Amino acid sequence: MDSHIRATLIILVFITVLGLIAIPFGNPKFIDRAIILELSFATLSVLIWKGYNKVLYACIPIAALVIIGNSLAPPYVTLMMSFSKPLNAVILIIGGYVLQIALIYTSLRSINIRSRRLT
Repeated sequence: MDSHIRATLIILVFITVLGLIAIPFGNPKFIDRAIILELSFATLSVLIWKGYNKVLYACIPIAALVIIGNSLAPPYVTLMMSFSKPLNAVILIIGGYVLQIALIYTSLRSINIRSRRLT
């Protein structure tokens, strides 16, 4: 496995692990959506690990949707601005923004390097 694809895989694993840690701290009303989202990241991880590099294209819109969803949800914005629950806010910022941006970057980089090799 190439190093650029390995970097994307590592980011996906970090997102999955952080999400599994964060689910118990979240709102119980949204646990079903949180589990589905974490399963999608875990599935992407497994598919990339098995060598299905086209999955890199799916990582970008999913990460973008997570960032947009976190930015448009008033409770999340309030939590990040007030830090009323510091642990939740830190997990949200790291998992919902930092790692998602890293996933977009590493996916784009992997696609770019892969396409240069194919041409």
